[in-house]
Amino acid sequence: MKVTIDGIEIDVPKGTTILQAARMIGPEVAPPAMCYYSKLKTSGGYCRTCIVKVTKGSAQNPNPMPKPVASCRTEVMDGMEVQNVTSPEILEARKGVVEFLLINHPLDCPVCDQAGECKLQDLGYEHGSVKTRYEFKRREYDMIDIGDKIKLHMNRCILCYRCVKTADQFTDNRLHGVVHRGDASEISTYIEKFITNDFSGNVIDVCPVGALTDRTFRFKQRVWFTKPVDAHCKCDKCSGKVRLWMKGEDVLRVTARKDQWDEVEEFICNTCRYDRKKTADWVIDGPSPIHRSSVISQNHYQHLNELKTQVMKQQKALGFIPIEKRP
Repeated sequence: MKVTIDGIEIDVPKGTTILQAARMIGPEVAPPAMCYYSKLKTSGGYCRTCIVKVTKGSAQNPNPMPKPVASCRTEVMDGMEVQNVTSPEILEARKGVVEFLLINHPLDCPVCDQAGECKLQDLGYEHGSVKTRYEFKRREYDMIDIGDKIKLHMNRCILCYRCVKTADQFTDNRLHGVVHRGDASEISTYIEKFITNDFSGNVIDVCPVGALTDRTFRFKQRVWFTKPVDAHCKCDKCSGKVRLWMKGEDVLRVTARKDQWDEVEEFICNTCRYDRKKTADWVIDGPSPIHRSSVISQNHYQHLNELKTQVMKQQKALGFIPIEKRP
């Protein structure tokens, strides 16, 4: 069946959602998503950042849908026409959604370990307001350890449910979840049980904000001062394919590899994540693919900076004058 998103037509299989179809076209038309995760069943439908405008329901029913819909939960109909970035109405509505997500979120970016790789930072930069209109007291929670290596900072949580679904679907025994209701909802272990299963560290990787962080990496280094490289090892629990965050020859952190949508490609075990922090433990595959717009690429592409410096020296030696400095 055919669907047109922001003027671009694409053929997709039956059962494809609007968000999945947009991602097939590319990031230029794909809506942002804070709760949807393609590797997790029943994810999506919580944050509403992926809302789009359906201007034509289908070839059989050309009427537009009366209000914005969540693209992660709405399946494509043959002949459907959708607007995302081309709709001022949707961009304004998304701005309101981001404002709601930031109502209780503290300005922790200067001290948050997620800074530099936080999807909420990107969302706030692209669709956020300059200031908040919220004047009431924000909710506040104490930081707790929900495992010997996992720190939960509930003040930063946006209740995307990713960590709960990851623990539910990829671990043997989920011990944490959402307790209470409404604006009192929070992620918790409830009876203060520790999360100790072999794949518990993956809840850190799926968290889009700084609510769940690695206690072995907290406050050790800013990610833009590290160099991420892909590596692998032989592991009897997982695929052993990881991303090493290095400072010189030191391995500061081990995470799962992520794709262009910031989703984990293959979940890794805690042995690879926490116990193998030496370069000798890994076979280095090469630099991780980091988008140029990311602050992480600042040092990741250092060889390009060196090349630029060499070119400028050669130009100076040849008497080359840049266009902006020419009379």
